[in-house]
Amino acid sequence: MASSSNPALNQELQCSICLELFTDPVTTPCGHNFCRTCLSECWTNTQTCFCPLCKETFSKSPDLKINSTLREVVQHFKEKLDLGEYEVFCDICDERKQKAVKSCLSCQISYCDDHLEPHLRVPRLKKHTLINSVENLEDYICQKHERPLEMFCRDDQTCVCLFCTEGEHRTHNTVPIEEEIREKKTQTDEQQMIQKRMKKIQEIKHSVKPRKTLTSNDGFFTSSRTVHISNGMIIGLGVLLVAVLIIMPTQYTRFQSEQQKMKEQQKAAEKQAEDLIKELKRNNTELKMMEEQQKTAEKQAEDLIKELKRNNTELKMMEEQQKTAEKQAEDLIKALQQEITELKRKITQLEQLSHTDDHPDVIQMYSSLYSILHKNSDVDENSLSLLKEQLNEKLTQTVLKFVQKFAVDVTLDPDTANPYLILSDDGKQVSHGHIERNVPKNPKRFDVWFCVLAKQGFSSGRFYYEVQVKGKTEWTLGVARESINRKGSITLTPDNGYWTAILRNENQYAARDDSSVSLSLRVKPEKVGVFVDYEEGLVSFYDVDSRSHIYSFTGQTFTDKLYPYFSPYLNDEGKNSKPLIITPVS
Repeated sequence: MASSSNPALNQELQCSICLELFTDPVTTPCGHNFCRTCLSECWTNTQTCFCPLCKETFSKSPDLKINSTLREVVQHFKEKLDLGEYEVFCDICDERKQKAVKSCLSCQISYCDDHLEPHLRVPRLKKHTLINSVENLEDYICQKHERPLEMFCRDDQTCVCLFCTEGEHRTHNTVPIEEEIREKKTQTDEQQMIQKRMKKIQEIKHSVKPRKTLTSNDGFFTSSRTVHISNGMIIGLGVLLVAVLIIMPTQYTRFQSEQQKMKEQQKAAEKQAEDLIKELKRNNTELKMMEEQQKTAEKQAEDLIKELKRNNTELKMMEEQQKTAEKQAEDLIKALQQEITELKRKITQLEQLSHTDDHPDVIQMYSSLYSILHKNSDVDENSLSLLKEQLNEKLTQTVLKFVQKFAVDVTLDPDTANPYLILSDDGKQVSHGHIERNVPKNPKRFDVWFCVLAKQGFSSGRFYYEVQVKGKTEWTLGVARESINRKGSITLTPDNGYWTAILRNENQYAARDDSSVSLSLRVKPEKVGVFVDYEEGLVSFYDVDSRSHIYSFTGQTFTDKLYPYFSPYLNDEGKNSKPLIITPVS
């Protein structure tokens, strides 16, 4: 009844020798508890006292005293069992509660037969851990990880969950609880078997002793005695002698038969005792062999676990190395794609230059580069790098001079300016102010972002303009589609109708392509040129003073009218107070 009502408490209050609730429990010096009678019988015929549970030996017989506290707890537990207070009911039943048959450690709920059915049918619920119904489910759950207690730590002699075995118990000897219970039961059964056989031997020895005593006295009929009789007793002795001679043969024959039977029984008992002793010794030898085999198996299991952990660590290292290699490969592919894009852009620029007669050296170099890239696929990296350097050198001398031929006069449109922006009277300068201006509401006006468009729009051909950015720590320049969204938050990407280059935090340059592209510039531009070829789908940015290329959007498709786009960005407490200035192209 105890095991069905409350297994956890019952196990703690159970003697490991008799497997029953403690009776007059005593505590050994090693800290384990046993019934006083069970422990006394275990030590009756042994020269060395030891703990039946952990096998610790004691130099002298311990002075065992009854554990009064434990005895009161056992008594209280028995009383509770008699009152039926540990009967567990289903947690799901609404009206009449049915008796629970199982408790689920995963759900932490007890179920009757009807409500347990999904756990026996649904594949996901079949994986849950079910035990006999118990009242206090939290005793079976790890309080730290809120997971079922499925493992037993032999080092700390406590139940743990799987997460604990990966944490503070990672280096401990842990086994499944079922395995530990089986081993404890095996040890207990072996101890009980040994004790029963020792008891049987003692009984046999006790039964043999009186028989030996009786046998040693079987010669009393042959012993001589000296009898002093008087003359007056001669007649009586004669009568007695006649009676003895008549009765004695029969009694003597019966006694000899009984004596022979007792001798045979004694020999049989001694033979049985010898056989039991031999069997006990043989079982003891087999038990030692089993213990050695168990230790060997445990050692092999520990070695296997260590090997698995080492292999797992190596596997994780290999996975990390693979991820690193894949990341390097991705970065290399992106770099190569960027190189290819840059070469395509420069080839496009050179194609534009090829239609003029002003730069025969660049045209000749373009033809050589085109021939190498398209006819000879075996160009090594050094040759490609050299060609790029030569190409950059020529482009810095000629391209900017070429695109400046398409300069247009650009002025700022106040109807599109954010209320916080300050425009000059001539429409050539824009900066960020601290006060919101009272301006008319206009569908063309940007209401959140600090930006403004030019009055001039272009739907064909090529155009070019220059903007002074000297002294600024943050800015945005480029072109925007006429149909862009001007209200609320804006995302500067070509898909949203913006082709822009930006400066942030004084020295962080980027192009806002489909994804932001970081730019590494050798010098900080003070004047930026913006060139657009509508038909070719090209938007390019140049450092005017160093006559170098910054970035180009290539392969774009324009359908709306394009307007120059300007953003001086925040004033930043005076750090970025300088205006953007549209300057004449020289």
